Amino acid sequence: MTTSAAALNASDTSTDATLKAKPALGILGSISSAHMINDMMQSLILAMYPILKGEFSLSFSQIGLITLTYQLTASLLQPLVGVFTDRRPKPYLLPFGMVFTLIGLLLLAFAPNFGFVLLAAAFVGIGSSIFHPESSRIARLASGGQHGLAQSVFQVGGNMGTAIGPLLAALIIVPFGQRSVAWFGLAAMLGIGLLLQVSRWYATHHIVAGNSKKLSIVAPYPRKVVMGAIAILLLLIFSKYFYMAGLSSFYTFYLMERFGLTVQNAQLHLFYFLFASAVGTVLGGPIGDRIGRKPVIWVSILGVAPFALLLPHADLFWTTMLTIVIGLVLSSAFSAILVYAQELMPGKVGMVSGLFFGFAFGMGGLGAAVLGIFADRTSIAFVYQTIAYLPLLGLVAALLPKEVRRT
Repeated sequence: MTTSAAALNASDTSTDATLKAKPALGILGSISSAHMINDMMQSLILAMYPILKGEFSLSFSQIGLITLTYQLTASLLQPLVGVFTDRRPKPYLLPFGMVFTLIGLLLLAFAPNFGFVLLAAAFVGIGSSIFHPESSRIARLASGGQHGLAQSVFQVGGNMGTAIGPLLAALIIVPFGQRSVAWFGLAAMLGIGLLLQVSRWYATHHIVAGNSKKLSIVAPYPRKVVMGAIAILLLLIFSKYFYMAGLSSFYTFYLMERFGLTVQNAQLHLFYFLFASAVGTVLGGPIGDRIGRKPVIWVSILGVAPFALLLPHADLFWTTMLTIVIGLVLSSAFSAILVYAQELMPGKVGMVSGLFFGFAFGMGGLGAAVLGIFADRTSIAFVYQTIAYLPLLGLVAALLPKEVRRT
């Protein structure tokens, strides 16, 4: 094991001892703000779908392919980035990743055809693959032992950015056109500045942790039990993100087709849903710290099922209300799932974060592509009726082993 890898394992396992009394709130705030900027820029792609569809005469299958390109790029690279940085930490990788996102954003602004839109989506995906595993690790290092809270603070930044994207698109991109996306490059530059500050803290903290005595890492369960639990958690991620892909990628089209809303009004409704998801993210982590991750996982996914089943049959008012409840409840799952998985495999924070972020992105992209084809062959309304059954997979959470509470 290299010195840097040993230091990282020491920092992963000694975080509670070194930071328990005083979480690094400034770092958590900075990494959450950078997450907001990162995911806001990513959500601009989602928010621009109606504009891109009209500009390049795209089918729903091609809309799904844009999401697949972005999500697949991110999902394939994230676990690799996590494994690599577990062994060879690279504190200044974070701002480098944001540069890729900036390039993708500029390509999207000036894309002359569908091929360049796909290239832009790929660059944004690469930026995401670098950002998420490393920033999740930093959130854990800065948690002071309150891992669920730290992940929620980190995640809520991303959810807020995702929610703000459609709102900004409605206010700026719809009136001023595709090229106005380039102005959001200023936000990317702000994100690069924030991440440079975070990287300096990360490098300093890593050196301090490396000088401390390396603690032994003991898995809480036998390997077979751990692998089984990881498989269950990934199935739950599939349920959550495949459903979310159908809901978010085609929500504006669903509202426009069924209720006759304008693009701007439909994007405002998308904002309501995504904002509710951000609020749910805040709640999931701290509740998991208090009552355990497993109950939160169980309730957040299975608890959505009744609302999802009602959604395709609701009028506009109740559609809005139901999607707000769905976003609020379902989004509380990810922080709990991620921390649960990290505690199953101590000392492998980067790998676990990369695996789960990557799988989540992959399922989102696959879901968007498959459901886009399905929508072309049937209808968006039929797609919503079909995916409503996915949250019932939350039943498998009952098979998770009882978690080991760490003090």
